[in-house]
Amino acid sequence: GAFEKSPQNTGAVKNILKAVHTPIQLGGGIRTERTIRMYLDMGVNRVILGTEAINNPKMLEQAGRAFPGQIIVGMDPRHGRFQDCGVAAINFTDIYRDGMQSGPNIEETQRLAQAINIPVVASGGVSTIKDIQDLLPLEAFGVTGIITGKALYSGTLDFKEALSVSQSNG
Repeated sequence: GAFEKSPQNTGAVKNILKAVHTPIQLGGGIRTERTIRMYLDMGVNRVILGTEAINNPKMLEQAGRAFPGQIIVGMDPRHGRFQDCGVAAINFTDIYRDGMQSGPNIEETQRLAQAINIPVVASGGVSTIKDIQDLLPLEAFGVTGIITGKALYSGTLDFKEALSVSQSNG
């Protein structure tokens, strides 16, 4: 969706929503409130806005107000840029670590979480149980989640073990 700048996999999204019973968030190519509403109506819990959040802050503000608690910004929004837009969380991805399995950027994630009052989700470089254990103390600063991807496919991270470690932390 991000490359085509429009939804490309609505059929697959519908199938995922039918197959799992966990909250789903979705991003990639979402550029309009109409698309946001379509995904939310399908059963997606939260929609991630990336480039459009920067390119069209007015649309972000409108979406945040129209869909409170259901919009996530997938950017590095320093200095409170999205403080009053009604977004539910910030997915902070260190793009230099994303997909590299080199460990998360603990310092910058903590710095961002301390600078804003929006929950932060850590992303980029998370590839081992140790990475997750290193991020867990940041919950005290407002880090409320962790995203991993490639590590699950490559086998360096076991999802059930990661979930267990996260849940045992409280």
